[in-house]
Amino acid sequence: MPGVSDATGRRGRVVLFNENLGGHASLHGALREVLGSWGGVDAVFCDLPPPGRLRRVLSARIPAIGPRDLDLQPVRFRVAQSVQAHRLLAATLRPGDVLHAYTQSALLCSRRLLARWPSIVATDATIAQGLYHLPYRRPTRHSHLGLRVLRRAEQAVYRSATLVVAQSRWAARSLTEAYGVEPERLRVIPYGLPDRPVRRPRPGSEPPAVCFIGASFERKGGTRLVRVVRERLGGTLTCHVVTRDPVPAAPGVVVHRDLAPGDPRLDELLARCLALVLPSEMDHSPYAVLEAMRAGVAVVATRSGAVPEIVVDGETGLLVSHDDAALATALGTLVGDPGRAAAMGRAGRRRFERCFDAGRTTAALLEVCDEARRRHRAPAGRRP
Repeated sequence: MPGVSDATGRRGRVVLFNENLGGHASLHGALREVLGSWGGVDAVFCDLPPPGRLRRVLSARIPAIGPRDLDLQPVRFRVAQSVQAHRLLAATLRPGDVLHAYTQSALLCSRRLLARWPSIVATDATIAQGLYHLPYRRPTRHSHLGLRVLRRAEQAVYRSATLVVAQSRWAARSLTEAYGVEPERLRVIPYGLPDRPVRRPRPGSEPPAVCFIGASFERKGGTRLVRVVRERLGGTLTCHVVTRDPVPAAPGVVVHRDLAPGDPRLDELLARCLALVLPSEMDHSPYAVLEAMRAGVAVVATRSGAVPEIVVDGETGLLVSHDDAALATALGTLVGDPGRAAAMGRAGRRRFERCFDAGRTTAALLEVCDEARRRHRAPAGRRP
């Protein structure tokens, strides 16, 4: 099995740090499952704990100026996260380790640690890309102030790392163009999910239904989807909503609040649906899309972040713009031609196996860990 080896061929530890937010936890869950099944890899998982009282106070919004984005809340949040992360990493790292840290947002105080150890900083989006897509606040004309404060610190994090990993070509472009990360230190790994068999019901055995998955119901497009299904499609579809947000009861809307990433019941729910629908304003590399592809289900999503790299428009799903009419047209196409939806689902399943199986992506990550160890040991003038 792939391993992290030092110059003598001995396997060393790899410390996998995770900011533990949203899809970040899904990424670490996939790594845990794959590395646990392989064995022989000395992996130490280091998850940032949920915020305590002090961290919540330091990063709280200020009511008087917060709605105008003048309270620098994203800056204060990242600094509070970074202080806690630094303490955790300093207590965990030991000589010979390789550090894989996801993401850069929680490493603003750890630049010396990144330089001291063979290190990989991985991200699904730079702060320049993500600051305008926070799930809990909408950007204003003042949002650039926070970006101005954070950009220099983020750039220093990338400079301190041995290697930088982007989860998509979309993120990689920002790393090179906006932050000056050298191509020779940049790798692209589309972190995937563990493969597992999902049995789909026979065609026609279930009434037509679609599924929405998103903790942030509004920003991920749940409100739009429910509105389109009710007002433009005449209630011809059942809409299954998987979210933690309160969603009002409505005819044809079934809300699931007890399903989490990795729950086999989520695979079963997806397999019963015509498509996963994610008309999101804010997603970068959504794992919900990979879950649907793994289950052999077509995807309808907006052209957001790296989604066009995951969903092949017209082949594994349909990509739409941010408006009700486009979403209604895409859903109507699949409802009117379930055979096409099924074919897209099969194509998505094949694409998942080729590109997003966590067995493949984790093997690629361990190769990058080996490379980081070699580069870190090499004299500065001889580094590849």
